[in-house]
Amino acid sequence: MEDVKLEFPSLPQCKEDAEEWTYPMRREMQEILPGLFLGPYSSAMKSKLPILQKHGITHIICIRQNIEANFIKPNFQQLFRYLVLDIADNPVENIIRFFPMTKEFIDGSLQTGGKVLVHGNAGISRSAAFVIAYIMETFGMKYRDAFAYVQERRFCINPNAGFVHQLQEYEAIYLAKLTIQVMSPLQIERSLSVHSGTTVIWSSGRSTALHLILNHSIWI
Repeated sequence: MEDVKLEFPSLPQCKEDAEEWTYPMRREMQEILPGLFLGPYSSAMKSKLPILQKHGITHIICIRQNIEANFIKPNFQQLFRYLVLDIADNPVENIIRFFPMTKEFIDGSLQTGGKVLVHGNAGISRSAAFVIAYIMETFGMKYRDAFAYVQERRFCINPNAGFVHQLQEYEAIYLAKLTIQVMSPLQIERSLSVHSGTTVIWSSGRSTALHLILNHSIWI
């Protein structure tokens, strides 16, 4: 069967005049991609509204678990659009299930000229994992390369071991998903027939085909 080639945009290069990392920068947000910022909750507190407005922030992804809701909260719901995710910084927490909605949220903001801040508590583990996942899928990168790219801009990032494992797994998942999106019905039928002996009824939709490919470990 003919190869299916995926095309990705070029990754923006690091600014030549980027600041040298210093410890106090952990408490600030950094711009990872044009319009996409990563930082701690301290960068989204009420006292930081002037800084958020100065940078043109329009959307905020707030990542916290329920027990943190009293001190990590969406402070400016009348000013910014929020996506609040209930996620613990725990290695067994399933974060892959949230990747599609966060990518849609970020893409929707950037495509309309907005700017997004992604924050958890410290801006080190949970929020960093989501920014890494976004970069992986948007630019077709492996985990280690996306991690290095983000770390160049926010040196203190350190996703927990469970999140790292899921990000490494996500590479195959997003590539399969994107491949399905560009394949024709005939290509999908041939792929499944050759690799697993499964026949796909196209009227059941691409989601069914993707489910079958993922469960049969077929990476095209």
